[in-house]
Amino acid sequence: MIYLILPFLQVNVAEKIKNAPDSSYQIGVLIGSFLPFVLLVGVAYWMYYRAKKGSEKE
Repeated sequence: MIYLILPFLQVNVAEKIKNAPDSSYQIGVLIGSFLPFVLLVGVAYWMYYRAKKGSEKE
């Protein structure tokens, strides 16, 4: 299933920046490309913190 969706999700950031109409669009592309990674790291840290806090109660 994921193999069917994955090719549609891949975005060429360098191509979008090269064809950007202005600098605001470039900043938006960069933020949009890094935001999912930052959110994933945040969720992973939150899960780690919850698991660590839960194991200390026992």
